[in-house]
Order: sequence, then structure tokens, then C-alpha cells
Amino acid sequence: MRLTRHLLVVALLPAAAASSNAQPSGARQVLSAEEVTSIRSVVGGVVQWAPDGRKLLIGGSLGGSDLWTIPADGGFPESLNIRMGEIAFLQAHQPQYSPDGTHLAYISAAGASAELFVRSLVDGRERQVTRLGGRINSYSWSPDGRRLALAGDKYGSYDVWIADVASGAAERLTTDQRYEVFPTWTPDGAKVVYARMDEKWLDHDVLELDAGGRGTPRVIVSDTDFFDYQAGGNFGYPRVSPDGSTLLFRSHRSGWVNYWTVPMGGGTPRQVAAEAANQSDASWSPDGKSILYAALWNGMQDVRVVGVTGGAPRVVASPGAVGMVSNAQWSPDGTRIAYTMQTPVDPADLYVVPAAGGSPRRLTQSAGPTYISNALIRPKKISYKTPDGFTVSAYLYEPVLPAGKKAPGILYIHGGPTSSFNDTYQSEVQYLAMRGYAVLLPNIRGSSGYGKVFEDANNGCWGRCDLVDVTAGVEYLRTLPYVDGQHMGITGTSYGGCMTLAAAAFAPGVFQAGVSVSGYGDWIHMIQEQELRHLKLLEYEFGPLATNEAKYKASSPIFNITDIQTPLMLLHGVGAALPRSEACASSPTGWR
Repeated sequence: MRLTRHLLVVALLPAAAASSNAQPSGARQVLSAEEVTSIRSVVGGVVQWAPDGRKLLIGGSLGGSDLWTIPADGGFPESLNIRMGEIAFLQAHQPQYSPDGTHLAYISAAGASAELFVRSLVDGRERQVTRLGGRINSYSWSPDGRRLALAGDKYGSYDVWIADVASGAAERLTTDQRYEVFPTWTPDGAKVVYARMDEKWLDHDVLELDAGGRGTPRVIVSDTDFFDYQAGGNFGYPRVSPDGSTLLFRSHRSGWVNYWTVPMGGGTPRQVAAEAANQSDASWSPDGKSILYAALWNGMQDVRVVGVTGGAPRVVASPGAVGMVSNAQWSPDGTRIAYTMQTPVDPADLYVVPAAGGSPRRLTQSAGPTYISNALIRPKKISYKTPDGFTVSAYLYEPVLPAGKKAPGILYIHGGPTSSFNDTYQSEVQYLAMRGYAVLLPNIRGSSGYGKVFEDANNGCWGRCDLVDVTAGVEYLRTLPYVDGQHMGITGTSYGGCMTLAAAAFAPGVFQAGVSVSGYGDWIHMIQEQELRHLKLLEYEFGPLATNEAKYKASSPIFNITDIQTPLMLLHGVGAALPRSEACASSPTGWR
């Protein structure tokens, strides 16, 4: 259970509030670990309309099955009884309806590889379509449903392939050593459009290629300076308009991640809806007149529609002041929009709203018993200044305290570092706050969602310059009257674990306890054992090791190990070996 490490934090910190179950009369109920972790969504990360518009495909935890359908007008979910094998770093297995709705394709494990499978929704029969013997990171159906365009790494880097659904025969269309990923089709099915990344995963070209492999690829548009940690997943699928005239793509060129369009024949890109917010999950309306997208505003995310000719975007689904609307999808006829919505005290549920505006219909109910919902802590959004002039946004979970007690503080650091805390449910933080800890979740410099300048502000100085934001968070907690400023802890996973080690080494004495989960303390040595996407990340943030070794060393806590005063617990997983292109290192070098 992931809560284990936080129980260890409780054990390591002084016992000012370690047994806060003894609470004043009428105080908030303290939930058990089982109750806190029982709050979860039944929807999951998959939302897709069936082509006839009568049902929605969802992926979640209902009954332990992977995929379900639910009537679009409301009703009881029905399991598809599809249980896909686990694949490292593969998100949601990417299920997709065939254009006629009779089949469902998805990526699943096939021995040591990941292959495309197709399940008939008429008779339930499943077939393995591809046998490439590598991995597939993206794919799409042809408009006639007879072929699948996919990105496969059979020969060491991702190339575009076309697979025949009936026979399974696969033809390799591209042979570039650079990653060629996220293929999609022109509406007439004659051509495939895909993204090609440069060697640094920083620049993208969007290309068009004859689906029969004839001729040479043609560059439609080039985009620069958009580091793609997800091997093309951040840039995503290039989207061709329903009439085939215009391309929709994601870019960082404005200083924010926004959407742009460009004529398929080439030309000057035009920004769809200029906003000081990160935009995601954009799609064309079926009639090609509007674009649907999500916009993130300091942790709150809403969904908007804008006309392709410009004008002010219209909010079609919003959580209000707090929450996140995600997974927005047009219905096949364009009259409705499906989406999920969650808050820090509510798991994600599925809704459908008229595209022209109106009241949404809620299709699922993920919340548990009322007494659990009533006991959950609603975090406060706060901000504080750092000594060097940055403003850091954060979530503050105020503790449940016995009368007369003060709370130790915990800095809870997210991974990435290019990621962020948003308006989502945090079970571990709820657990800690209910046991008397004031927990602060800061979006330190390097976090996404606050503009490219802020996102790049910790490049080359991990654990040093962004540590200033962490220690400023400690000072913020110390200003709160109910906080015991002499007892501070720090924890986090991945980069949060790295920051825990950095805080102990580079800010000795600030924290009285730390738990580092999957954290690294030696960036120089990590290059010898880490997966490819992390190597690309290090090169983007620090530059090549050969010419930037001093930066790597300055940010590696292992070289300051003698300065550490903070008691630390290190937790790290051990797994089976994977190909270097996908492998995850199994131990925190220098911290065994």
C-alpha cells in the first residue's frame, strides 16, 4: 500500500500529533487508510462515444474489469469483459472503436511485446492483428475500418506501419532513425499524417505520406522548442479537419501550450484561442466548424468550444471554482459533449451536456458513503513568494488536531519535475492531514501549467534553485498559528523523492524527517542505468553530460552526503529488466 511510506513519516516525526485520533468533541471524523483509499473513480481515463452515439465506452475499476459501456442517456453500465495485460509505461491501452462500431481495437501484452488486438463486439471473438515483436505507442483506424496505422519500434526507433485488420499483414512506411509517432488519417483514407521528433525530442515535424507507401513524406508544419517527455505523447496526434483542409496541432510557441491550425498545404500557423493557460485534448467538431479543448487555470480545468474562424471561446463544462473537467469528447452527431469531472474531494464521474449549452446529465456515481465524503478535507489554494522573486502556487491541507496541539508540517513534492498538482483527489495527503499534519503541496518552479518561463526556471539546477521554493514553503507553514515550526518533514515520489534527497543534502537541518520514494541522488551515474525518456529529459534540462558534468554534479546530493542531518528512509522498487528504450532503473544509485 502506498500509504506505508507516510506511516513511516508519522513514525519518524516527533509525536506532537502522531496519535490525533483523540480529538475534541464534535471534531471531524478521522478516516482509516482503507476508507481514504476507497475513494476512486469508476470511469478511469477512457471516455469514447460509440459511433452510433447510443453508448459511451469507459475504462475504470468497476468490478475489476478494464472496459465498460454505459448508455448515453443514462442507465446501468455493461462490462465488455476485456482484461488487457499490463504493459510498462502504456497509458490506458488506447481502446478505439472501429468506424462502424462493430469492433474494438486496443494494445495489449503479447509475450514480451505489445501488439494490437481487435475484439468483435458482435460475437466477442478476439484476434491479434500485429506480430511485430516490439512495442506500439500509438495507432488509429482508417476511415473504412480495414487498416490500422501504428507507430512500432520493431527496429529500435518508432516507425509508421500500416496493418491490414483482416490478414494482419503489416507494411513499414517510414525508416527514419528519428521517432515517427502518433499516426492518423486524412478523411479520404488516402494519406497518413504523423509527427516526427528530432533526436533531442524537442522539435517536431508534422508530415503527410501516401498510405500505400508511394512517394516521399511531405512536411506540413514544423514546431520547435516543445520538449516531449512522453515520446510524442505531449505533442499528441495531429488532427486533420473533417473536410481535409486544415491541420490542428499543439505547440509551446506562444509561451503556453496552446493549439494552432495550419492549412494542409502548408502556410503560416494561426493560434486557435490565445490563453495564458495550458490547453489539451483538442478535437474538431464533426461538422468541422468548431474546436473543443480543455484549459488549465492554476489547477482548475474547464472545457471550451471555439469557432474555427476565431472569436471568444465558450465554456461548455466547468467545475466552478475548484475541480477538473477532462476527457471531453464530441458525440458523433456533434449535438452533445461527454466529459469527466472531479474535485479534491470527489472522484471523477461521467457527464453529458448539450453542445449548444444547457444542463449536464450525470451518468455515474463514484462517491462512497456520505460519512466519508463529509470527513474529507477540502484544501485551500494559497501562494507565497520566494526570496528570489518567484510566486509559488500551492495546496494547503489543514490538519485535524486535538485541542491544544500543534501540527508538524510536511512538504509533499510532485514528480516530473515538469508536472503539477491540480484539483484532484489526494488520498495519501488526506490520510496525513487527518492525523494531525499540515501538508503543503507546492507547484515549485519547473512545474507545468504556469507558462514556459516558469516551467524552464529549474533547468540545469534541479534540487538547488527549486529547493528555494521548497524551503520558502517551510517558512510559509511556520507563519500558521497551528503549525509546529520546529518539526518539518518532506516526501514525494520520483522527482519528489529526488527533491527529498536534495533537501536533506543541500538544506541540512531544515527537515527533521524525509521519505524518498523512487528518488535518485546521483545524476551522473543515473545516465548509465536509466530509461531513454529520462536520458532525454536530463539532456534537455542539463545539456550533454560530456560538456556539463559540473551541473550534473552540483545537483547530485550524493556528493554532499556528509552534510545530511535529516533522518531519511529510502523506498525504491526492483523490477524485471526491460529493453533500454523502455527500461526503468531499479535502484537509487549511491543510496542503498
